[in-house]
Amino acid sequence: MQRKPAKSSWVNLAVDYGPLLVFFLAYRHFNPKGGDPGVAAVVAVTKSTIAFMVATVVALIVSKWRLGKISPMLWLSSSLIIGFGALTVFLGDPTWIQIKPTVVYVLFAAILFIGLRFKRAMLRDLLQSAFDGLDDRGWLKLSRNWAWFFTFLAIFNEVLRHMYNKDNGGFETWLTIKVWGVTALSFLFTFAQVPMLMRHGLGDVAEAETEVPHD
Repeated sequence: MQRKPAKSSWVNLAVDYGPLLVFFLAYRHFNPKGGDPGVAAVVAVTKSTIAFMVATVVALIVSKWRLGKISPMLWLSSSLIIGFGALTVFLGDPTWIQIKPTVVYVLFAAILFIGLRFKRAMLRDLLQSAFDGLDDRGWLKLSRNWAWFFTFLAIFNEVLRHMYNKDNGGFETWLTIKVWGVTALSFLFTFAQVPMLMRHGLGDVAEAETEVPHD
């Protein structure tokens, strides 16, 4: 008898946000005291980026093992993490890992907007989620809302990375806002969708709350 894949909100959160937390903690560990810009700070970014990439691969394995699947959204975001992470490591330039979220957000927004153009809720395909009872109109609205939110996040990240980067010693500030601020915004935005989803037949709110699109 085949074992049914586990459905744990904790596993979802660990897979989605574990690698980013590893990145943050690794940078805090390797960053020189005071966060001064320079060679030591670049080395800290390089080491923490390697940890980020390894944690991302582990997250893919855990997703397949514990959840029984790797969603297209996770595949895409993980591929970009590894790609831009490799550029950061080989070129010794933290700018690449800061650009990565913008590319992810723009890619996801483009996919969702193209889907909406053809009346298709691409978010359902990206997440491969079972939002019990949610009708097609609800999925279209959710895809539309996330498309605009991803657009906002792309612009927000570009503003942040120009304000806080390795050149002005602000990389840690950017990373802190990315980990805690953007994550909090994403959860608030997700929870704000629940009333609309319930009006369109969502039956299992708890399941919906654990499926948060991310970069």
